[in-house]
Formats: sequence, C-alpha cells, structure tokens
Amino acid sequence: MSGRSKKPFVPPRWFVESFWAGHRLFYRTTKRGLVRPEYHGRMGMLRLRTRGRRTGRERAVILGYFRDGGNYVTLAMNGWADPSPAWWLNLQASPSVEADTVDGVVRLRGREATGGERERLWAEFPFYKGWGGADFERNTALRSHDTPVVVLEPG
Repeated sequence: MSGRSKKPFVPPRWFVESFWAGHRLFYRTTKRGLVRPEYHGRMGMLRLRTRGRRTGRERAVILGYFRDGGNYVTLAMNGWADPSPAWWLNLQASPSVEADTVDGVVRLRGREATGGERERLWAEFPFYKGWGGADFERNTALRSHDTPVVVLEPG
C-alpha cells in the first residue's frame, strides 16, 4: 500500500453549477425554495443578498448556516473548488447584507471569524459533525487557503 492518502470525491464542476442553477430556479418559482430553519442539529438554509463589488447589482446565493446566539454562521466555500466564492468577495467589499430566512428578511453585517472564535465555530458547524469532522477538514484542506468561517451579525 502506498503512503498516499486517498483523494476525496469532489463532484465535477458542471454538476455543482447545474445543481445551484436548479436551486436558484426552484427558489424563484416557489418564492421560498429550500430556505429552512436549522433543526435537530441539521444546518438551516438562507438566501444571502450581497452587492456585486464591480457591478453594484444585487447578487443572491443560498447558503447553509447554523445559529450561534443571534448570529448566523456559514462557510465561504466554492463547492470545494480553490477560488473563494463571489459572494464572499462581495461581502468583504461591502459587509452590510440582507438574508431571506423563514422568519422574513434580516439585515446583517458579515465578518470573518478569527483565532479561537474560528476554531470553536468550525468545530460546531453541522457539516463538520455530520461528515466525520477530521475527514471534512482534511477534504477542505486540499485548497490553497483555509476555509473562511463567516459570521453574519444583526445590524
């Protein structure tokens, strides 16, 4: 047996893009899509609306989250691909955002968790717990940068 570790399965990019295109279409046609609260340790889904950093136009993305007190916590992942997702770059340029949740529209301000806060939130993220913890972290470590843990605070 070789000393190499098995490369994790990552769906092809066309599949990831098709899945999210279908999800956006479902959201537009149902006016709610898969937006849901978190429950029984499963992450919730919200629709985050940012401003395009170059165009200034509204952009929207569906994200998984969990609640930490009054905050929403998510990961800035691009389907395990290396570049940062556009919504994260937009949020960094303009941290004031809105989110469509099951409770309605919520005004939020985004930031990256750092230090001990990042470690605590990373360990609490439902993906981490449900996907074997260290295996999930190892799979995301294949990228050239750490996965940002994003805190969306009311405001």
